[in-house]
Amino acid sequence: MNQAVKKIVFCCVFIFAVPFSWAAQYPSSSSRFSNSYNQVPQQNNSAQTTTSSYQMMTAQPHIITVVDTQTGTSIVLGGTVVPLREVTLSAQVSGRIEYLAGIEGDWFHAGQVIAAVDDDDLQAKRQQALANINSQMSAVQNAQVQYSREFWSPQSRNIGKMPGMALPSMFDQFFTRPFGSAMGLGNPLLDRQADLYSQNSQLGMARSQHIGAISQLQGIDALLRDTKSIAPFSGVVVKKLVEVGDTVQPGQALFKFADAQYLQIQVEIPSRLMSGIQQDMTVPAVLDVGNTRVMARVSQIYPMADTKRHTVTVKFDIPEGVPGGPGMYAEVMIPDVNAPVNVLPLIPNTAVVWRGSLPAVFVQNAKNESELRLLRLGETVDNMNISVLSGLRSGERIYAQPTPGMASGWKSGVTLNMQEKNQ
Repeated sequence: MNQAVKKIVFCCVFIFAVPFSWAAQYPSSSSRFSNSYNQVPQQNNSAQTTTSSYQMMTAQPHIITVVDTQTGTSIVLGGTVVPLREVTLSAQVSGRIEYLAGIEGDWFHAGQVIAAVDDDDLQAKRQQALANINSQMSAVQNAQVQYSREFWSPQSRNIGKMPGMALPSMFDQFFTRPFGSAMGLGNPLLDRQADLYSQNSQLGMARSQHIGAISQLQGIDALLRDTKSIAPFSGVVVKKLVEVGDTVQPGQALFKFADAQYLQIQVEIPSRLMSGIQQDMTVPAVLDVGNTRVMARVSQIYPMADTKRHTVTVKFDIPEGVPGGPGMYAEVMIPDVNAPVNVLPLIPNTAVVWRGSLPAVFVQNAKNESELRLLRLGETVDNMNISVLSGLRSGERIYAQPTPGMASGWKSGVTLNMQEKNQ
């Protein structure tokens, strides 16, 4: 009986224990669904935290270390932007302005007519010259005919020019002249040569007069060309000095024409600074339009200094396509080789922020926080960097491109720590 009781108790324990172990090993579908549903928001929160951290990391300013550089002393000189080529188109003949092709700012290609003077008087003279050429041509043809007749039928042997008729003329031709020539009373051959030379002279004079008439026509054609002002090269009208209907005289200015596609800066440099200027060297320059900074190349150095101001004219080429045009103000930094070389901190221009009229930078201190510090700037080294006279030391870390609205107390590396915690 005891054994039967033991078997019954064992069966009851087995029946109740198996379902609990099965449930613990294989959770229900509803439980799995509930757990999976609860895990979705956690994944989304993790993704949002990672995205936010990435955005903050990308928005964090770039920090650089300040380094020293050797900088010499440069002197800023003012100059004027001038075109590469500039000419003054003047009137070559007197007359009335009949045609103007454009005004200031209009572009013309080489060979285009810009202005024209009335040419009615010259056209009449040209017709007269053509008539004179035709007349001289007829004279040349007549002289050629006379010379040919003298060559083939000499007038000295023309019976019709001898005195008498019939037999007297024949007697004189065959007896009188040969006997007279034999006795030294005449020379028919010499007479024929003299007649040929005379006709040849008449032909030469007719040809010379014909050439003179052609030259007169060419002179009139040249004056007709001078009635038109033609663009010598592709450029723009800088200044118009006359209007249609104005009467002009030879030498009177009509237009100022310039090649404004290529520009230069013309600077008067003191003689003491010329030792630091060489052909084809580049120097920093600042244009007055938008405070544009460019690198200018030394293009031309005048061989002689001004005797009154003791300055040398130097022209600098500036890149094509810069804003502005001829006549605007520009500044060029000329190195002073006589001044000592200084070692100064160098920072990018983008790191400088202005608080009113005072320049400053954001420095990263020992606490990884931004700190606004005022500076005293030196000279511009190139288009991207500037030297610092005071307020900053080599080895300090600064923000190369401060974000808009940045202030002191901003910490660096906060987003990185957040990302590390999320990981």
